[in-house]
Amino acid sequence: MANPFDDQDGTFRVLVNDEAQYSMWPAFAAVPDGWTVVLEASPYATALAHVEEHWTDMRPRALRERTQDPAR
Repeated sequence: MANPFDDQDGTFRVLVNDEAQYSMWPAFAAVPDGWTVVLEASPYATALAHVEEHWTDMRPRALRERTQDPAR
């Protein structure tokens, strides 16, 4: 059985968590707790482009904030 997360012909949602980390999630699967849909069901290439455009810093939000303001 093929991995549905790797299906380039599949339909995906783009999710983001509280740490501003992104995930491409197969549209048929339930959205896990702690994640919010930021792009509804879209072709793989569209979802990937959205992630690449918006997730430009892979560090979790808390780490980014600490490094921007070391006094925190």
